[in-house]
Amino acid sequence: MNGNSTQNTNGAKASQKKHYFTFGKRKILLLLIDIACFLASYVASAVFASAFDQHFDATFPGHLLVGGIILTLIMLVRLALSVYRTIWRYPNVRAYLGVVASDLVGGLFAGVIIMLLVPSSMRGYLGLSEVAFVVATFDLVTLTSRFCYQLLHLHKSSTKKPYNSKIHMNKIGVAILGAGQIGIRLAEELTLNPLSHYKPICFIDNNPAKVGARIQGLEVLEENENVIRILKNMPVQEIFIALPNISSKRAAELYEFFGRTGCKIKMYDYPVKDMTTDEEEENTSSRRKLRELHIEDLLFRDPLAINDPEAKKYYTGKTVLVTGGGGSIGSELCRQIAKCKPRRLIILDIYENNAYAIQQELIRIYKDRLDIVVEIGSVRDVARLDSIFRSTKPNVVFHAAAHKHVPLMEHSSCEAIKNNVMGTYNVANAAELYGVEKFILISTDKAVNPTNIMGASKRMCEMIVQCRADSSTSFAAVRFGNVLGSNGSVIPLFRDQIEKGGPITITDKKIIRYFMTIPEASQLVMQAGAMAKSGELFVLDMGKPIRILDLAENMIKLSGLVPYKDIDIVEIGLRPGEKLYEELLIKSETLSTTSNKLIFIEKDAPLTREQVEDKLKLLNSAVEKSKCDSEASCIKRAMKKAVPTYNDPEFVNLSFEDSDEKRQSEEDESAKEPASVGTSC
Repeated sequence: MNGNSTQNTNGAKASQKKHYFTFGKRKILLLLIDIACFLASYVASAVFASAFDQHFDATFPGHLLVGGIILTLIMLVRLALSVYRTIWRYPNVRAYLGVVASDLVGGLFAGVIIMLLVPSSMRGYLGLSEVAFVVATFDLVTLTSRFCYQLLHLHKSSTKKPYNSKIHMNKIGVAILGAGQIGIRLAEELTLNPLSHYKPICFIDNNPAKVGARIQGLEVLEENENVIRILKNMPVQEIFIALPNISSKRAAELYEFFGRTGCKIKMYDYPVKDMTTDEEEENTSSRRKLRELHIEDLLFRDPLAINDPEAKKYYTGKTVLVTGGGGSIGSELCRQIAKCKPRRLIILDIYENNAYAIQQELIRIYKDRLDIVVEIGSVRDVARLDSIFRSTKPNVVFHAAAHKHVPLMEHSSCEAIKNNVMGTYNVANAAELYGVEKFILISTDKAVNPTNIMGASKRMCEMIVQCRADSSTSFAAVRFGNVLGSNGSVIPLFRDQIEKGGPITITDKKIIRYFMTIPEASQLVMQAGAMAKSGELFVLDMGKPIRILDLAENMIKLSGLVPYKDIDIVEIGLRPGEKLYEELLIKSETLSTTSNKLIFIEKDAPLTREQVEDKLKLLNSAVEKSKCDSEASCIKRAMKKAVPTYNDPEFVNLSFEDSDEKRQSEEDESAKEPASVGTSC
């Protein structure tokens, strides 16, 4: 495959060289036009100079020789600098500067050659100043012809039938936030494209040098409180944010501020890159695109960026097994690992449809460059796990397989123990038995002071991992909050409810949660896997918690609708086992820092293997006693004994009003006061 890739690369380069030296009809015509322009400018220069007695009195053969030298050298330099590869239908400052620069170099060479090789008897008093005058005149004529061609093309495009259709007669008026290079480029693109559905109305900026001026015929409005009123009285339906390197916090501020206009807000930026982005992908994603504002843009913090080449390098050439590889986090882990060029990627899942989907996606992208093995099986099945580990011998294991839905696990608590707790125990044992280098558990913030069976089961899983600090296998757990867009999360639920006309249902309007994106979650896990040594519990500083009510309102606004008017929000009450806030314990004094300032290690005292085994026996006994009865109370009693921090949600919710999480969310709300925010580029 590498040979084919090299061959394709060489072929592409050869094709480029061939294209470079090939003259099509368009280039030949442009060259002839430039020659005609030179002749006209040379004659005009001679007449003008003679009329003002500038000693431009060379003989006729001298004129031909001098003009021929200037024309030849200018054209050679233009060809060498690829001037004739430019498409002149569209305005391009760099192309204009390229013509001037190439002609300056060509004219300088021509002047030196004329002074050294052409006898003064033939060229008369013609010197370097006269040559510069000729070149300047030629540039003026050339650039004027290019500009006229662009105007002709623009007029021709604007008179095409599609432009006069109903769609284009009713273009959407837009205001462009940012009157810098990015905003101007966007305005050009929207203006010159006859098929564009948008019509730029104005710019918005806070640079005093630009405010009140006109750029490309568009007025630049000052970004202040008055602009909201002005925009409401203008034919503006949408606002495009065209600013460089905009942070999530700033995007959220702009959204809050300009959202008062009632206009739909969109972003003009690059796709988000992560630590495992390939160079090839960066090249294909280097162009800014106009896109809808995503709920991820409004997290009031920048996405976690883990650009650690050592973390990526760690997985290169290794066999990596991902349990639950077809799930939301598991499949994203598979995508990230695939980019690290592992020796083999093993996807283990009990649900064959999800496993098949991620397998086909990766095959489509990597073809035979990636060795993918899909194993269908359950983490409860010890014999199946033994067979998979024995045959594949993985170096790294990411354990993402788990039941995660809180209300369902409250009802079927024995399944949480069998799948989450015992499943983790089984995979950890297999990892130790077959000499796996590292085992990384995917945990959750619900494991902190849990109020439900699911959270308590994940805390028990952390204990299983932490008690193995003496193992030759490096065990670690990664704890993070709610993952935006994952299966069963509130984002797909709210989106579905909005599409159906509402209402959006939330359990309690006071409820707050920590959020992160799927790429963030997977990158945190990848980083933890690379730095894990023995028994660590990694915790992510996820910023401030967000009210679910704010999330619902913003999703409605992002859909171009009005909360409580177009889509109602209904409170339905807390579900079984649910608490008003989650804790990540970032404030804990037992935390230690890592090389990434957003990742910490929780250093609580681990239990011994014997203590964990006793807890597992207690839970197994409860499962046997319950006979898998979903209503069995013995499961909850056993879990409370095994996980001392497990409390009823009613008890924890009593402390909500005094919690740091509530205080942080309120501080975040007060920080959203409408204010002028910088938009200058």
